[in-house]
Amino acid sequence: MDELSLKYGLNPHQKPARTYRSGGLPFVVRNGSPGYINLLDAMNGWQLVRELKHIAGRPAAASFKHVSPAGAAVAPKCIGTRSPLCEAYSRARGGDPMSSFGDFIALSDVCDSDTAAYIRREVSDGVIAPGFDPQALEILREKREKTYCVLEVDPEYEPDPIERRDVFGITLEQKRNNAAIDRSLLVNTVTANRALPEQAAEDLLISQAVLKYTQSNSVCYVLDGQAIGIGAGQQSRIHCTRLAGDKADRWWLRRHPKVKSLPFAKGVSRPDRNNAIDLYLESEALTESERSDWLRQLTGVSLGSDAFFPFIDNIERAWRSGVRYIAQPGGSKRDAEIIEACDRYGIMMCMTGVRLFHH
Repeated sequence: MDELSLKYGLNPHQKPARTYRSGGLPFVVRNGSPGYINLLDAMNGWQLVRELKHIAGRPAAASFKHVSPAGAAVAPKCIGTRSPLCEAYSRARGGDPMSSFGDFIALSDVCDSDTAAYIRREVSDGVIAPGFDPQALEILREKREKTYCVLEVDPEYEPDPIERRDVFGITLEQKRNNAAIDRSLLVNTVTANRALPEQAAEDLLISQAVLKYTQSNSVCYVLDGQAIGIGAGQQSRIHCTRLAGDKADRWWLRRHPKVKSLPFAKGVSRPDRNNAIDLYLESEALTESERSDWLRQLTGVSLGSDAFFPFIDNIERAWRSGVRYIAQPGGSKRDAEIIEACDRYGIMMCMTGVRLFHH
C-alpha cells in the first residue's frame, strides 16, 4: 500500500485527508505537496491530455479548475519559435484565461524548458506530466516560493476497470468510462449537409474528449484544435450552450483589432491585463455594430454535447457563435426537430450514440 497524507480535503475543516492505492500510487511528487482538489484535477487532466494526444497525434495540454477543464488544446500543425508542448498549453490557457487563473496543468508529453518558462509566469497551482527535463524541473521548483506542485505520472499506468466512490456512507460502484473517442463516433451523419472536413472531424473528437472529463451537463465549442468555450455543470442544456457560446464569443472578441491594440503600461501583470480586457469588453468601448460585425466572422466552429439536445434553442444559440459542425448522442423525442433546425442553418450534425456524463 502506497499512501500520501494531504493537508486537508475539499475544505480546510475536512481533516484528516489522504490518498492511497494498493500496489502504489501512479505518480511521484517532484516538488510541493498536492492537495485533495489538486489530485482530482491532476488525475482527470492527465486522462484528458492522453486522449487528446491520441486523437490528434500532437502534444496536448489542459488547464483544469475544480474538476473541469477551463481550457484544452493540441499543438497547432504549424509551430513557431516555441516548442509544440508550450504552444499546446498556451492555447489551452488562452481559451479562457480568466477561468484558468490558479489552474492545475496537465501535459501529454515530457515538460521542456520552453513550457516550464511559460508556466512560471502564469498563476497556477501545479502541473502533471509524464516527465520533466532537468532544466524544466529546476524552473518549476522555483515557482510559488518553491512550493509549486509538480507531479510526474507513470504514462503506462492503467486503473482497474471497476471504480468506486463513497457518498454519505454508501459505496457506489461502476465500470470505468473507457468509451473510445475515435472516428467511429462520427459515422452517423443525420443532416442534409454531410460534408465534414478533416479539421472539423478532429475538432469534434476533441470536443468529445473534453466532455468526457467535464462536470455535466456540458457543452464544448472547439476551433482548430483549441477549446474556445466550455459550459460545465449546468442543470439545463441551453444554459450549457449559452455559457459555452458566450465564452467562445469573448474568446473571439479578445482578438478584435481594438482589443489587440490596447496600450498596456510596462509592468502590468498578465492577470491584471486579462481583467482589464474583460472589463473593456463589458464596457461600450466596442459599438454594437463593431461587435456584431466581428462576431459574424467567427465560423467553422465544432460543437460537442455530452447528452442529447431537448430543444432547438440550442442549435439557434450555437449558430450565432459560428458553429457549423455538431456531435451529440441523440436519443431525444425531438431529434427530428433538432435535425430540421440544423438543416435550416446548413449545419452538419452526427449522432454518436454515446452519452458522456461525468460527475
